[in-house]
Amino acid sequence: RRGKLQRESDFMASVDSSWISWGVGVFILKPLKWTLSSVLGDSKIPEEEEVLIYVELLQEKAEEVYRLYQNSALSSHPVVALSELRSLCAGLCPEERTFYLLLLQLQKEKRVTILEQNGEKIVKFARGLHAKVSPMNDVDIGVYQLMQSEQLLSQKVESLSQEAEKCKEDARSACKAGKKQLALRCLKSKRRTERRIEELHSKLDAVQGILDRIYASQTDQMVFNAYQAGVGALKLSMKDVTVERAENLVDQIQELCDTQDEVAQTLAGVGINGLETDTEELEKELDSLLQDSSKDSVELPAVPQKALSPPISDAELEAELEKLSVSAG
Repeated sequence: RRGKLQRESDFMASVDSSWISWGVGVFILKPLKWTLSSVLGDSKIPEEEEVLIYVELLQEKAEEVYRLYQNSALSSHPVVALSELRSLCAGLCPEERTFYLLLLQLQKEKRVTILEQNGEKIVKFARGLHAKVSPMNDVDIGVYQLMQSEQLLSQKVESLSQEAEKCKEDARSACKAGKKQLALRCLKSKRRTERRIEELHSKLDAVQGILDRIYASQTDQMVFNAYQAGVGALKLSMKDVTVERAENLVDQIQELCDTQDEVAQTLAGVGINGLETDTEELEKELDSLLQDSSKDSVELPAVPQKALSPPISDAELEAELEKLSVSAG
């Protein structure tokens, strides 16, 4: 009654299912039986238990799948193999049917799209939490193929490294057993394996270099788009702004400020309630206050006009004292 449960067939019908062919065994055959049962009658088609979906829980789980992918190493590129994504989400949704339902929910939210390429299903995720996924193009497929090549080359290099190590151990064992020719053949096999490893390493470096350039170009494209959007926004914000209009605006502001200063000065010179006071009366009152203050002031002695004598040294004082002593004697 609350509308929180939804039939699986109704849920799939609400999805833009241009890629649901990968789930034909799970999602198409059963709705087809439901359709036939409605057309031919229930007696013609065996009844099956109908599956109901709790939509809110499905949305929460789909969000967890998306965040799990974003925080994993697979998010280095938006395209990933469906099998790798299934392994990544094995702990979150062990059942394959639930995993497919979560992908359908993400497809409904325009956050993933799925394509079958050379018998293998690949999934493309949207960049960013609130972004919409773009259709899968040749660039996405080419980058995915390069990533697969890088993975295969790495696995081959690892396998050949183990093989070279085995040849080395076989040569050591044969040498200890006194089988010199067998030891030499093992060393030759080891040399051939090492040359193949070097060749694979050069190819792997080339593939990794191409991928690095592609990732760098994608970053450059993102920065270019950001610059382009910024220029568009700046042009839009500066659409009606010119140097002449800015200068005119500054002149108007200065003129208004001058007018405001004049108005303030005029208002400051006007008395309130007719209590204007004459300037001459104010000066007379000020003179009388000065005269009163001069009468109340304390009379001080006159300043001496004679210059002060320079200070007397100790030698001069002793000489004068000696003279006084002699004259007293």
